Amino acid sequence: LGLGILHAAGIGVNVSVPQAIIYLTFAALGGDELAEMAMGYRYLTGIGVESNCETALAYYRRVAGRVAEQVENRVKAGAGPILLGPTVVRINLLEEREQAVGGTALSNYFISDDILSYYKFVADSNNVTAQVTLGQLYYNGQHGIDLNHKLALYYFKRAAESGSSLAMAYLGEMYLVGSPQVPKDEALALNYLQRAVSAGNPMALTGLGLAYLHGRAGLTPDPVKAMDFFVKAADQGWPEAQLQLGLLFMGTLGWKADYKMALKYFTLASQQGNTLAFYNLGQMHATGMGVFRSCGTATELFKNVAERGRWSQLLTSAYLEYWSGNHEVAFLQYVALAELGYEVAQSNAALILEEDNERYKRAFVYWKRSSAQGSSTSRVRLGDYHFYGLGTEVNYEQAIQEYRFASDVMRNAQAMFNLGYMHEHGLGFKRDIHLAKRFYDMAAATSSDAQIPSALALAKLSFSFAIEFLRKFTLVRAYHCAVGFPKIAWLS
Repeated sequence: LGLGILHAAGIGVNVSVPQAIIYLTFAALGGDELAEMAMGYRYLTGIGVESNCETALAYYRRVAGRVAEQVENRVKAGAGPILLGPTVVRINLLEEREQAVGGTALSNYFISDDILSYYKFVADSNNVTAQVTLGQLYYNGQHGIDLNHKLALYYFKRAAESGSSLAMAYLGEMYLVGSPQVPKDEALALNYLQRAVSAGNPMALTGLGLAYLHGRAGLTPDPVKAMDFFVKAADQGWPEAQLQLGLLFMGTLGWKADYKMALKYFTLASQQGNTLAFYNLGQMHATGMGVFRSCGTATELFKNVAERGRWSQLLTSAYLEYWSGNHEVAFLQYVALAELGYEVAQSNAALILEEDNERYKRAFVYWKRSSAQGSSTSRVRLGDYHFYGLGTEVNYEQAIQEYRFASDVMRNAQAMFNLGYMHEHGLGFKRDIHLAKRFYDMAAATSSDAQIPSALALAKLSFSFAIEFLRKFTLVRAYHCAVGFPKIAWLS
């Protein structure tokens, strides 16, 4: 795998796509998940091999199956809920830099020690919201907080004593599943779940539904009752309940299959980021079960799941290294993920290449790959490379094509502004200040960030309008002086 990545990215050796393919293929044959992802991406996009959707599907499907299994095993091991699956931190460095208003985007994902201390202070003052929040943080082990079920149990119990149905639901799940820090206690779990259900809590409704579905906590298996609980929770938008309904409608546990309903609930759960919902949608599209078979759709869904594997944590590591000033380490981590097909890693690797080494040709490759995966920021950057001749020849026509796609399809304000500039100065177009104004106006209307630059451009453009008017007026006046002013019939 390592040699394949090095040859693909040209790290320490010259870029050699054939060599990379050989190393990655053999690694994938050996069952290396990352190599399978790298080969799946290559067959999906046609990098070094002939594009083949079915082969890409096979690679991504295998990796996605293992990731889905890992997500399911989390709850069995008492490692927290499986509501959304692994959290993947995808931060685009260029977008962050352009939109920065202080601090970094990682502050949205990681809780600082000061904020944590504040939450604890407020929780100790019997604030139920703070108690539940701390319980969730320690239970999930996310946002930079180490998983600690003992502390989670402490805060959930305090919140439950104040009547929080959500805290009761979490306590019910904790005692139902059990963990090394919180021994399993089905009777206590059932008590908490029933109390929370009486308050209509969707998490508790789902938990009790699962207990009836699988006959846990001493309950007799009853799929009908389970279905009733799942429906009530799903109606409140709870993704885990939507996932369970999707699974039931697939015909599991003897339930009558209804693929249309399964598709509906998997789609709803996926819209909230549920990993297992994405996986099951991938299976439906891959087999044509309840939908028209679509290799492309299935491959994209499995790719989404595969990119949620444990290796996705490298995105966070690379980001931290970048902001610690270790750009070389950050680049190596980003470029490895870029070769696996992570779009955000491709754009970030490209940015570091052009910032630190001005290796525009190699950066151009990653901007191009990122834009092909739907990044409007990378699409605009690609237009910039054609406009300025970075890593490629100056080509205004190609720049216009990239900007137009980003403007028309992706509604990118920067692309609109750039098109306005090119119309204003006659670059790649016949000069047209009226069209320039239209694009500047569109940019301002699309994004508040573009309002000030657009206003300045429009102010400058107003002088062009005035000059154009005076030029035409002067020409008309000169013509009339030469040939005489026309007589108006009704005055003669």
